[in-house]
Amino acid sequence: MHEIVAFISGTNTLLAAPHVNRRTLREKGFTDAELAKIESAIPGVFDLDSAFAAWVVGEEAYERLGATKTVRANATGSGGQRSGPFSLLEHLGFSRAQIDDASDVIVGRMTIEGAPHLRDEHYAVFDCANRCGKTGVRFLAAMSHVRMMGAVQPFLSGAISKTVNLPSDATVEDVQNVYEEGWRLGLKAVALYRDGCKASQPLSTGGEKKKDEGKATNGAAGDRPGDTLTPEPLLAPMPQSAEREAQPQLTLNIAPNTRLYGQRARLPKKRHGFTQEARVGGHKIFLRTGEYEDNQLGEIFIDMHKEGAAFRSLMNCFAMSVSIGLQYGVPLQTYVDQFTFTRFEPQGPVEGHPYVKFATSIVDFIFRTLGVEYLHRYDLAHIKPDLDSPAPPEPPSLRQLPHTLESPSAAAHTAIDTTPLPHTREATARSAAMSETLGEGATGSPLDAQLDRMMGDAPVCDVCGHITVRNGACYKCLNCGNSMGCS
Repeated sequence: MHEIVAFISGTNTLLAAPHVNRRTLREKGFTDAELAKIESAIPGVFDLDSAFAAWVVGEEAYERLGATKTVRANATGSGGQRSGPFSLLEHLGFSRAQIDDASDVIVGRMTIEGAPHLRDEHYAVFDCANRCGKTGVRFLAAMSHVRMMGAVQPFLSGAISKTVNLPSDATVEDVQNVYEEGWRLGLKAVALYRDGCKASQPLSTGGEKKKDEGKATNGAAGDRPGDTLTPEPLLAPMPQSAEREAQPQLTLNIAPNTRLYGQRARLPKKRHGFTQEARVGGHKIFLRTGEYEDNQLGEIFIDMHKEGAAFRSLMNCFAMSVSIGLQYGVPLQTYVDQFTFTRFEPQGPVEGHPYVKFATSIVDFIFRTLGVEYLHRYDLAHIKPDLDSPAPPEPPSLRQLPHTLESPSAAAHTAIDTTPLPHTREATARSAAMSETLGEGATGSPLDAQLDRMMGDAPVCDVCGHITVRNGACYKCLNCGNSMGCS
């Protein structure tokens, strides 16, 4: 284990180091006190040159060794250009290859790859978010971060504070793949960092300097006039797993502008509807509706401003919950079947509506009205509308407005497919069939026809709840025989 640790973090001493050691440094003019300063600084540096910086060794030692400020300011590389920070070891005659070999032993290689006593199958346990050291090539692929967050996200209510790390050579396509994969896995947020994208960062891998000896002896292209050196890439291309390449792309095969189950279809910013003012048992109520562009109901508002804050707030919350359900695809027919004939105060005669004349509650009146207006549920009306009379002209929809009101691009973005969902179409068809059964074309006895005319504005029986029929100036119940006011 000690050998593995020494391979990674170095021996942290100049003893027994190749090329750069106590013996060679004394020969170059270093004193024992200066060597002690250097060794005390080695555990806190990432490369050997940093341990020989002026703030470690001292300006007096730099002046004595010939590395004056003027020399440091004019220091250049082999090509005549400044190759990087001034290196005291290179100034004293050590080659870059000798410095790198000594740095690997003293400071460490900063990677476990190549360490003694380890096999290749052991390396996966030690993989990090980025390549380690100058020679490391292994690291966790960006998608491994995303997939780990995807496995944990279903168990958390919020987003995950985890950064997806990308190497410095990551492309725009790599970033796009990370965000798309995060979307497919249902992540609430993705934080991404590309190595070296900022001017400074807490940790970074130092770049490997060019080795000069080998190139000069072999007549490298950079040593001849007119030739340029093509720098080798510091980091290898981002590894692409065969599993991800072979994985088919997830497609939903959905036609454009198709409304999905569980997908909320919001109303346009400007919409039409109607406002119905009425009184139920003497209590005033305003029912307002909002419609989609195809005249489908999308929201309701209930205003009972004289009933007190608590009752008014409850009705407002009830209206909002119904509106949200309608926008998520709950059929209006379901609400009508559920809430009609609901009985609680206030209840009684209805004033102001042409077809609904009695309601067992405010909720009963609301959904009777919506059933009559939008589903043509005339069985819920006390006075049947005259279907033979021409209908009043409807207000123009947004699609019939002049084209000057919105630009073509805005119209393309606001267009939405509000086709009713399958269960909505089924409920509408069932309501239409019921209306036909109860309509003018339905056959019945003359008594049924007479009662149909007599029961138009009749209230419910206060004993059994059955709809009464007119009996002179009062009403009587044919179910239990109760007479409401007359003998």
